[in-house]
Amino acid sequence: MKIVLYQPCIPQNTGNIVRTCAVTGNDLVLIPPLGFSISDRWLKRSGLDYWEGVNVELIENLEELLENSCHSFTFFSSKATRLHTEVNYQANDYLIFGSETKGLPPAFFQKWPERFVRIPMIEGVRCLNLATSVGIAVYEAWRQNHFEGKS
Repeated sequence: MKIVLYQPCIPQNTGNIVRTCAVTGNDLVLIPPLGFSISDRWLKRSGLDYWEGVNVELIENLEELLENSCHSFTFFSSKATRLHTEVNYQANDYLIFGSETKGLPPAFFQKWPERFVRIPMIEGVRCLNLATSVGIAVYEAWRQNHFEGKS
């Protein structure tokens, strides 16, 4: 799978997600602008030595990527109504997460409302940490694919 971070802001979250990608065999796609430099020491520190084992791509236009892709994709948002466990994930899907501060653009929800899901949380709490959300989603998708690629 490809984990897509739309305009991530916090380097420690991205570093942690790199670690998750490394241990689950997933690629990482970053959609700029980023709230940090790829060479940021906090980013490197949080990802430790996992950066070398993960295919990381910078792609300028997420909408164009999705429109030209033959792969399925799912957006994760606290504003969605359908649960993340109601999707049948495939091994080559894109799992898309918004910025820690702004989320995903409303235009994506308007264009692809059926592709939005949420991770359940108790009411009255804002949202999960981005790296935690990615971990929950990746492991659900990987579980559905019988942990393909597991050593």
